[in-house]
Amino acid sequence: AELAESKLKGIEEELETVGENMKQLEKAAEKALEREEKLVEKIFSLQNKYKITEARFEYGEMNITKLNQRIDDIEDEIYREKLKVKKCSDELDDTFDDMITNY
Repeated sequence: AELAESKLKGIEEELETVGENMKQLEKAAEKALEREEKLVEKIFSLQNKYKITEARFEYGEMNITKLNQRIDDIEDEIYREKLKVKKCSDELDDTFDDMITNY
């Protein structure tokens, strides 16, 4: 009887230890789940930030392309205006030369 009682006591202690281990494992599992949820939220947040950044980058690229085209157009316009000024200057030179030689 004493032997059975000591075995029973040993089994009860083992059960108590197993119960404590279970509680610790449950707490660890809860903490791991909380960390996982936070990480999932962080991943979604980073994905959204990435999408926004990517959209801003594409928009910036489009603006750069438009601005470069505008610069090219303005440079072409400046060149055409310079040609007009040169033509007027040449005509004035010819007119002054005519005036000097003829008068």
